[in-house]
Amino acid sequence: MAQVALPELRAHGYSGRLSTGTLAAAGTLGIMIPPSVPLVIYAVLTQESIGKLFMAAVIPGLMAMTGYMLVIRILVTLDPKAGPAGEKHSWTERLTATLAVLPVMGVFAVVIVGIYGGWANPTEAASIGAAACGILAIISGGMRWKGIKESLMGTAYATAMIFMVLLGADLLNSGLAITQLPTELAEWVKTSGLPPMAVLIAILLIYVLLGCVMDSLAMILLTIPIFYPMVMGLDFFGMSVPDKSVWFGILALMVVEIGLVHPPVGMNLFIIQKLAKDVPYMETAKGVMPFLASDFMRIGFLIAFPAISLWLVRSM
Repeated sequence: MAQVALPELRAHGYSGRLSTGTLAAAGTLGIMIPPSVPLVIYAVLTQESIGKLFMAAVIPGLMAMTGYMLVIRILVTLDPKAGPAGEKHSWTERLTATLAVLPVMGVFAVVIVGIYGGWANPTEAASIGAAACGILAIISGGMRWKGIKESLMGTAYATAMIFMVLLGADLLNSGLAITQLPTELAEWVKTSGLPPMAVLIAILLIYVLLGCVMDSLAMILLTIPIFYPMVMGLDFFGMSVPDKSVWFGILALMVVEIGLVHPPVGMNLFIIQKLAKDVPYMETAKGVMPFLASDFMRIGFLIAFPAISLWLVRSM
């Protein structure tokens, strides 16, 4: 998305900080809004219903999206030069532009219907979507031999860069697993004698710290078997075990999401930085701070009001 959106944002005069901060933060929404691979992993580890977790993630995901939009609105209100207003267009031009993207929206609909209809898993649906977009690009005339070469080289470059980041994270994950640091942290929380809510906050803070040095799947795989029984044994607002299981899954996912953009070593920050060579890393780190504030506020709401994530589940 950064390869597509970043040049457009810069071309329209958006500041480097706002552009990279927005893209880094918005890149985490895919984890929160179903279908979500980390949620599936959590469901497998805890024997929880994937459908219930997907339903529970809908409202927090919409809250994340709304919170980010409000952050952008506040930032451009305080500093109009950071996001200058674009040129106004007539309704005819808007309708024409909307019709032009209908084929892409059709591809999106096919992919989503395929996943939820059960005739394609997420990987297969992604392959279908990529093939359909390629066909559209050829039909529209935007994809010729030069475009194909540039696409292949760009994909190879971006994939290699991301895999280098993941390889480094995997080496660090192995080191953490060997030293048993996550286990020791969990044991410290368990034996601390803190009240249930303080234990939960300590667990979430540990996730934030681990998110600075580990990728999302590694965090879930290493810590859920430790933290899950601990949380299930605590009393939160008199909730039943099934409700606690879903609620904790959404909270853990949200904190994992924060880890991807939390300075100093959030993975999304490095990916955006590699693509936005003209923006200093510190500018990108400062750019995500308002979005992190929105995330922490959202987590506070879900801790105080579990019904936000459980309402759709209970209505199933």
